[in-house]
Amino acid sequence: MENQLLSSHLKLHLVVLIYGFTAILGKLITLPATQLVWYRMLIALITFYLFLKWKKTNMSVSLDQFFKLFGIGIIVAIHWIAFFGAIKIANVSVALGCLATTTLFTSLLEPFFFRKRINVLEVIIGLFIIAGLYLIFRFETRYSTGILVALAAAFLAGLFSVLNKKMVHHLKASVISFYEMLGGISCITVYLLIANWGNALLSLPTISDLIYLLVLGIICTAYSFAIQVKVMKHLSAYVVALTINLEPVYGIVMAWFLFGETEHMTGGFYIGTTIILLSVLGFPLYHYYLRKRTRIQNI
Repeated sequence: MENQLLSSHLKLHLVVLIYGFTAILGKLITLPATQLVWYRMLIALITFYLFLKWKKTNMSVSLDQFFKLFGIGIIVAIHWIAFFGAIKIANVSVALGCLATTTLFTSLLEPFFFRKRINVLEVIIGLFIIAGLYLIFRFETRYSTGILVALAAAFLAGLFSVLNKKMVHHLKASVISFYEMLGGISCITVYLLIANWGNALLSLPTISDLIYLLVLGIICTAYSFAIQVKVMKHLSAYVVALTINLEPVYGIVMAWFLFGETEHMTGGFYIGTTIILLSVLGFPLYHYYLRKRTRIQNI
């Protein structure tokens, strides 16, 4: 049992490392952000389809569920375009540092969609995150456009996370992902048709781009998702959520070593990012402490 628990922890950290590497691939791939996401979603769509067929999973959904998943897929697509766009406008560190604010946006959106009361602690955590963002803006004015685009990506990530929370109670996660990939790629295709009317719809990827795209679509999207679901059989949702919050840390460290000078930021950026990450990590730790204290009091 202990060996399996250790194995699950190691696999989960591998998944988080892969998620962090997604941003690295976004910088390495030379395609524009919109086309990059189109190829990513196509590869992920095919991979999920083959996976569902291999597992003989029932893929049928109601018409209402289909349209909801299709719509969420469009949000996912725009989120990815904004995320990769921020990397190309600024750099990996800026995109990942701002993406850590997803927790803030999720805490603000959940009460609206689930008619919950706003948690005072979540508001306090949000204020710390805003303070961290202020420091990033204050010391990294050269990347202000990239920061704004990355924050838009974080908001959209929070939005589709909350919407997916409603769907996951009724459908398998792999089925949800398949239809969301379908919705996202359909939306981007329509956009590219309109934007490139009379011209080539897509640029053909170079050999290196194609390799990176295959890694992005198969390993960073489909494979990592499957492993994340698998380890949840042995790890609590809390442990999984807490560990995934380390994605910006892994990504920023990898980018610093791989890209050198282009990822070297001011001290203010790192202080601001640290405040955001400590806030994001501290929130679930505090909840865990409260639950543990409640259990002890009830014994």
